[in-house]
Amino acid sequence: MAQYLDNDEDGTVDDQLVLDKMLENRAFMVMWKNENDLNNIEPPSGREGQDLGNDETHPNFVSNGRTGEFDASLEEVLHIINNAGHSATYPSAFGQNVGSDLANAMDIARGGQYMTIPNPYPDNAWYTYDDQTCDYARCQTIEYLYWAITSMLGAQENRLNEIDNEWRLNTRQKVEDTDTAIFSLLTNPTFKMPTVLPDGTYRH
Repeated sequence: MAQYLDNDEDGTVDDQLVLDKMLENRAFMVMWKNENDLNNIEPPSGREGQDLGNDETHPNFVSNGRTGEFDASLEEVLHIINNAGHSATYPSAFGQNVGSDLANAMDIARGGQYMTIPNPYPDNAWYTYDDQTCDYARCQTIEYLYWAITSMLGAQENRLNEIDNEWRLNTRQKVEDTDTAIFSLLTNPTFKMPTVLPDGTYRH
């Protein structure tokens, strides 16, 4: 999380507004050993939360050449920053609702605007997440943002065979060439998005 928020590792958060909004939303993460442990946790009200599994966390994924078991912390930590931070700080850009820049880009990536999962997705879609429990606003948008950011950072470059049922643009070049809307949004200097993939060695 430190590397995502202070991506140039100069000791100062890159976008203080995002951190302030996370604090305002009382953002938190909880780590579980067994997923059913979550059944014993009463989520606190009035807070933005995210869970992460112990056995899906592999800190050496990046240092091992981005191969082997994927480190889910690269996804789940980013989710809470995007959810409690970016979406709330910049609602017209990253709002999880119809009409935001993020949602508009996602509609292109999915081959249309779908409130429910299409069966099948259009052939020209490159974002084809098909979890029926994943709604348009709070889920599909944030998963799309994760795929785009981490692909641009290089996290997905060796994983196409694992992920192409959900996402086909697994490198920065593919995102830049094909998903011009999200690439433009994520490279807009206003938003100070990360440009280096975290590796768990903040300021070491």
